[in-house]
Amino acid sequence: MPNVTRRGLFIAAGAVGIVAIAAFASQRFLGGFEELAAAPVYAPKGVAIRGTDPVAYFTEGRAVPGTQAHSLDWNGATWHFANADNRDTFAAEPVRYAPQYGGFCAWAVAEKGELYSTQPDNWKIVDGKLYLNYNDDIQARWQDDIPGFIAQGDERWPKILQDGV
Repeated sequence: MPNVTRRGLFIAAGAVGIVAIAAFASQRFLGGFEELAAAPVYAPKGVAIRGTDPVAYFTEGRAVPGTQAHSLDWNGATWHFANADNRDTFAAEPVRYAPQYGGFCAWAVAEKGELYSTQPDNWKIVDGKLYLNYNDDIQARWQDDIPGFIAQGDERWPKILQDGV
């Protein structure tokens, strides 16, 4: 067995620490630690869009918190709505109001073919479809070439579903 010095132990421990910090940072800034949904919908703790009303993006032009009192189960997740009218509107046409790519980050699906978490305030409606993104920086990247990213995302999304979300 080689002679292990105190200095060698400190160097090894430091290297392990650096690797751990890098792993944590990449998860924190790229995808978060939230568990990805088994269904094709990003739903931390089973709730889509972190409890934000998907219909309100279209009717109010902003992210509006929904409530458990006005909820609906669809596509493997629970969706919250600000009121019964929005819940009923969604129930009649869920595909029209649900975010694209299951609510996963539109940029990450398009650019990397990967699933990143999203924030309700990072969104845009394009051609009548709702797209969500991870954060402000990623939203800005996505907005640099929205048509290109949508084309890439639309191409990659079926394979992601096929491979299992």
